[in-house]
Amino acid sequence: MAPVTILQVVPRLDTGGSELATLEIAEALTRAGAKALVVTEGGRMAKAIVQGGGEVIEMPVASKSPLTMWKNAGRLARLIRERDVDLIHARSRAPAWSALIAARRTRIPFVTTYHGAYGELGPIKAFYNSVMGRGDLVIANSRYTAHLMESQRGVSQDRIRTIFRGVEGAVFDPISVPPGPVAKLRERWNVSPDSKIVMQAARLTGLKGQRDTIEAAALLYREGALDGAVVIFAGDAHDKDAYREELLGRIKSHGLEDKIKLVGHCADMPVAFLTSHVALVPSLVAETFGRTSIEAQAMGCPVIVSSLGALPETIVSAEESPERFTGWLVPPANPTALADRIRIALALSAEDRSEIGMRARAHVAASFALSQMQQKTLAVYDELLGTDLTSKFLNPPSLLAGSPP
Repeated sequence: MAPVTILQVVPRLDTGGSELATLEIAEALTRAGAKALVVTEGGRMAKAIVQGGGEVIEMPVASKSPLTMWKNAGRLARLIRERDVDLIHARSRAPAWSALIAARRTRIPFVTTYHGAYGELGPIKAFYNSVMGRGDLVIANSRYTAHLMESQRGVSQDRIRTIFRGVEGAVFDPISVPPGPVAKLRERWNVSPDSKIVMQAARLTGLKGQRDTIEAAALLYREGALDGAVVIFAGDAHDKDAYREELLGRIKSHGLEDKIKLVGHCADMPVAFLTSHVALVPSLVAETFGRTSIEAQAMGCPVIVSSLGALPETIVSAEESPERFTGWLVPPANPTALADRIRIALALSAEDRSEIGMRARAHVAASFALSQMQQKTLAVYDELLGTDLTSKFLNPPSLLAGSPP
């Protein structure tokens, strides 16, 4: 019997939640003995797809030109026929339109994943966005996203499958990080070994709340509550150079040059979170998930997140359970409240912080394991195709055959 062939379509393979999920599912399909094809314009993660056993096929699927999208539909339909593709899975709007047309032409199942909250700026934009709700089954990455799909797109509950994002426990594991990388990272950032790091890992954009973090740090600095601590902004500016300069100006105006550091992109986030005392996700707009939050918790780092969108779903808040909490909720756009939560976190004893960290790791392992996300996504494919990819993922064919994994 020919192996199952799944085609994922994503605009580019640079950085981001949809790109990483594409890689993770390609690896899961390979483990299950299926063929994993990825259509994309390319990007830095393309090599990882191939290394994980998948195949990358370049196509101009990032284009929003109606003509290019129409041509892509034809290209995808030909690819589906030539490679005997069983199912197509789209993760972004422009390629989803091409994928939908191709799926209908070739009569194969069509799956979409909602990775973001899409703005509604009028009937044309609403129609453009609607493709993400047209899958035979539609995957939501949080309960918040599932609600958006139902309320905005009119997707019936029976077509929605809520599957949380996951983190790789073998990568985000404090035990797997030796002391050397931690010391080197602090040295590179010019942070002393005994300083408490307040980490905000996010691209530099106003929607991520860096301005509020600076104002909160200024409040703490004036009262001496930031003594022995430093705030790290880890993230690229991309095309937001003016915003980066604005942040530097705000830092200077408050006299916080020694207290807030912009370190750019960090390639080793497990190490960064392990060396951090607390992580911040003070977003000003609703996030549809919040990967940073679960990555930090997986490394035993407590978190402070905005009470917006899906972010509250990633933690056990103090309001929800004072005995089990793994992080704090903070109202968005409220530097005073953010300062209060940071003050509490910085004042934790080593024992109390360690206990919160242990609970945080257990919380992530129970609800946000990568293997759970992979299994549940393969189960969506199985549901539509009548296959047994999930079973083969749990018991890989190579292992059953007695060959090395």
